[in-house]
Amino acid sequence: MAKNISILIVDDEDSVRESLYNWFIEDGYNVGCAENAKQALSILESKNFDIILADIKMPGMDGLEMHRRIRSLNKDAIVIIMTAFASVITAVQALKDGAYDYITKPFDPDDLSHLIRNAARQITLKSENEALRNKIVSLENVEDLIGNSEAMIKVLKEIERVAQSNSPVIITGESGTGKELVARAIHSNSQRKFSPLVSVHCGALTESLLESELFGHEKGAFTGAMFNRKGRFEMADGGTIFLDEIATISPKMQIELLRVLETKTFVRVGGNKEITSDFRVICASNKDLNQMVKNGTFREDLYYRLNVVNIKIPPLRERIEDIPMLVDHFIKVYCTSMSRNIMSIDKAALKRLETYDFPGNIRELENMIERAIVIGNEKEIRLKDLPFERDVASSSIESLDDLEKKFILQILNKYDWNISRSAKALKVDRVTLYNKIKKYDLKPSK
Repeated sequence: MAKNISILIVDDEDSVRESLYNWFIEDGYNVGCAENAKQALSILESKNFDIILADIKMPGMDGLEMHRRIRSLNKDAIVIIMTAFASVITAVQALKDGAYDYITKPFDPDDLSHLIRNAARQITLKSENEALRNKIVSLENVEDLIGNSEAMIKVLKEIERVAQSNSPVIITGESGTGKELVARAIHSNSQRKFSPLVSVHCGALTESLLESELFGHEKGAFTGAMFNRKGRFEMADGGTIFLDEIATISPKMQIELLRVLETKTFVRVGGNKEITSDFRVICASNKDLNQMVKNGTFREDLYYRLNVVNIKIPPLRERIEDIPMLVDHFIKVYCTSMSRNIMSIDKAALKRLETYDFPGNIRELENMIERAIVIGNEKEIRLKDLPFERDVASSSIESLDDLEKKFILQILNKYDWNISRSAKALKVDRVTLYNKIKKYDLKPSK
C-alpha cells in the first residue's frame, strides 16, 4: 500500500517533523518535510505529493490558507490537518474547503496510521480506476481501425473532428467495411465514452419487433410481454445509440424515429408515460440515402435530421496498401484465439490478396485468414490455403461446420485425445467438447 505514496509533513516544530518523518519512512512511504507554509508551497511548485500532513497553527501563513493554495496547485492532493483540540473549529472549516480529514494533537499512533492508510488506499483506488477506464477506452478506440493509407487517415481525422460534438452522424460504406468500428471509435473518443454505446441492427428486425426494441414495452402490451422492458433509447441515456442499416426501417418507423430525435422523448409500446433520454445517435447505411430520398423511400426531413455529419468508409479495393497490416492483424487475432503459434503469410499469397477486389471487403478478408489458419500448416499461410471464388464469404459461412470439425480434430490429436487439455486449448468446457465430438462423430486415428 505504501509503495510510491508520498507524504509531505508541514510543521514548525522540529520534534514533530522528525518523529513523523521516521515513522512514515519506516512504514515505506516517500517522505518530505517543510517547516512552514511558504517552504511547503515552494516545494509543491516543483514536486507533487500525494498526501500533505499540515499543522494548522504556524508562523506566517496558517494551515487553512496554505490548504487553499495547495488546492490551486494540485486539486488531487489529499490534505490532512493537524490541530490542537482548541482549534478544531478551524479544522472543520478546512474540511468544508475540501481537506480530507483532521487529527488532533497529541496523536494516537494507531489513529494516525489508520488515517494515512485510508488516504493511501483512496489514492491507489483512484489510480486503478483511471487505469481501468483508459484500458476500457483503448479496447474500442481508433487503434481498432487498421491502416495507414491516405483514405484511412482521412477517416481517422473525421472521427477526431466529430467525436467531441453531440451532432448526429451517418456512416456510409459497403457491407464489411467496418462501419460499426467507426461508430465505436467516435463514441469511445467522445465525452459520452463512460456511458453505454447501444447498438441496434435495424435490418434484422420486423417493424413491430424494432418498435419494441427501440422504445421498450409495458407488461401485457402484446402476447408474450410478461414484464416491463426498457428500450434501446432508454438504455442509451447519457451515451450513444448506433442504428445499423438505417435504410431498412419502414415509413412508420421513420416517422417515430424523427419524433424521438426532435424531442428526445418516447413512450413504451403499450404505455402512456413519456420517457426522456439524453442520447447521441449514429447511423450506418450501405445504401445511398440521398438517392432513397429522391426515390421517395426515405423521408427527407429524417435524412437531414440525421445527416449532420457524414463519414464515408472506403471499400478495401480502394485502400489495398492497408492489406498487409490487416492480414498481420487477423493472423495474430486468430492464432491467439486458436492457441496456435503465430503464423506468417508467404509472398505469393499476399500478392494475390493485394490483386483481389474483395466484394465482401474487410469482413471477407477476415474470413479468408481465419479459414487459412484453420486448414493451413503450422508455419505460414500459402496461396493454396486461400479461396478466391466471388462468393467466398458465403461459402466460408456455409463450410464453418467443416472447418470447426477439422480444427477440433486437430486439437484432439495434438493432445492425444486428452479431453481436459483439449477443452482448455479450445477454451470450452468438457461437456461442450463431448457434444461437439458426438455431433461430428469424431474418432481417434488408428
